Amino acid sequence: MNQLNGKIAIVTGSGRGIGRQIALRLARDGADIVVNDLDAEPSSETMDMIRALGRRAVACNGDVTEPDFGERIIRTAADELGGAHIVVNNAGYTLDGVIQKLSDEQWYAILDVHATAVFRVLRAFSNHIRQVVPEEQKAGTRIVRKVVNISSGSGVFGNAGQINYSAAKAAVIGMTKSLAKEWGRYAVTVNCVAFGLIQTRLTQPLADGDSGTIEVKGHAVKVGIKPERIAQLNTLIPLGRGGTAEEAAGAVYLFCSPDSDYVSGQVLVVNGGA
Repeated sequence: MNQLNGKIAIVTGSGRGIGRQIALRLARDGADIVVNDLDAEPSSETMDMIRALGRRAVACNGDVTEPDFGERIIRTAADELGGAHIVVNNAGYTLDGVIQKLSDEQWYAILDVHATAVFRVLRAFSNHIRQVVPEEQKAGTRIVRKVVNISSGSGVFGNAGQINYSAAKAAVIGMTKSLAKEWGRYAVTVNCVAFGLIQTRLTQPLADGDSGTIEVKGHAVKVGIKPERIAQLNTLIPLGRGGTAEEAAGAVYLFCSPDSDYVSGQVLVVNGGA
């Protein structure tokens, strides 16, 4: 039996990588999905995969840092799919640098996408649940809703060269724990998954001649890792390798399923035992 039948899930940054796999994992278990990406093409590809699984999918594309994005994506779920039961805040990127080389622009860009954007989505979700949950309660219906915020080992442990990213991802943990206390009365669980090394386009092995950068919102974002560095990192992981995007999605699913209905305010570190 599909545990998420009838559920509507929002997954930001779901056009590629971990976000796509999260969307597909939820869809395989019965959820309908609101897909988001900066670009329409990868979003469309993810939607095609979801529909091939027999589930509904709609897009709410665009920049999660836009001031109206949070309201827009919650409204898309409610108006086009009929509600919102699961929110996964996954979208993001990195602009790394040691503190003496980090500009104000790099600082605020990363806080905007990983902290402020998450705050706005959750604030919009608050407006939604405060409207629909009292009606459900009057009808004698209890529906458990789920929020999963994506953090990082950098937000838990810190990481050299990532003071902006570490600060933003630590903020995500603070938001998670605060809202778990605020939203328990609405039967909303709020949890966080903090990833270590996961195999995505950001961490793929660099081939000779690769530039190792992509452009995101006018920023040159470093992608890929030299193979010898990956080999070194793998020696620090007890399981001997970075996780796959599918494995990362499985960890997120744990907090979306009914099996975690009494789990809230928790941070699950997914790093192969490191």
